[in-house]
Amino acid sequence: MKNEISAVGNLIQIISQSRQNALKKVNEELIQMYWKVGEHLSKESTKALFGDAYIDTVAEEIQNAFPGIKGFNRRGLYRMKKFYETYADDEFVTTLLSQISWSNHLAIISKAKTVEERHFYMSLCVKENYSARELARQIDSGYYERYMLSKEKLLPEPIKELNENPFLDSYVIEFLDLPSNFKETDLRKGLIRNMKDFILEVGKDFTFIDEEFRVQVGSEDYRIDLLFFHRGLQCLVAFELKIGKFKPEYISKMDFYLEALDRQKKKKNENPSVGMILCASKDDEVVEYAMSRTLQASSIPAYLYRYRIYGYI
Repeated sequence: MKNEISAVGNLIQIISQSRQNALKKVNEELIQMYWKVGEHLSKESTKALFGDAYIDTVAEEIQNAFPGIKGFNRRGLYRMKKFYETYADDEFVTTLLSQISWSNHLAIISKAKTVEERHFYMSLCVKENYSARELARQIDSGYYERYMLSKEKLLPEPIKELNENPFLDSYVIEFLDLPSNFKETDLRKGLIRNMKDFILEVGKDFTFIDEEFRVQVGSEDYRIDLLFFHRGLQCLVAFELKIGKFKPEYISKMDFYLEALDRQKKKKNENPSVGMILCASKDDEVVEYAMSRTLQASSIPAYLYRYRIYGYI
């Protein structure tokens, strides 16, 4: 019976992978077609006697040749033209163009403000396999700006080796439906209810383990608000949630949790645990004072970040 279940599982995996490959191939063909159409329109419209009227004529002729075809109206053709003109001289995107869906291309072209921002979101789409909704959310929440600010931080070697900082300086958690006078328990439960959106915000390399994760030290039980594992860093990540402003004493509490995790829960092949203290706000000078000795004296630093809840802070 087990062998039969295993065989069926293998078949399902084969079918699923084949379907994904087919969809990727269809997308590649579509993107290449839109690129060629955009290139043709860009070059011909500059030569046409009536300028923009040329595209109106093309749209009408395409509809006559392919009645009911979608995406090739006046608006669609202008989008293809802009798509080509945006990336025609951009060698960076050559290998990325066909790996991204058309809807994601449109979102990046219309919302990204600079070449660097477009490159960032294109690379992110390929890496994280974003849906249109997920990409729109990241752009609207200013993910690029927050990521660039985080890159400027002094980072320990394990994070530098990733070639990216998996921890942002600020987090936007606009998807929580919290009461006006919410408590830390409400915040934790809200994140649990919306874990898929929270993972999108913190990064898909984070794997959720548990809430109120229990560690015992001596005869006392302690609870870590949220515990994750980060695949890239290969370490446990403890989240402490604070609804107010950062206080220096939060550091010693986090260090205590990290020590407990490393002694009791960390596996031999894993790196030292990391802590994230999520506060509503912080004073950078207070943070620097609070963390300076920890960063100098320990190889297991606690990383400090904050979140922002739109509508509340």
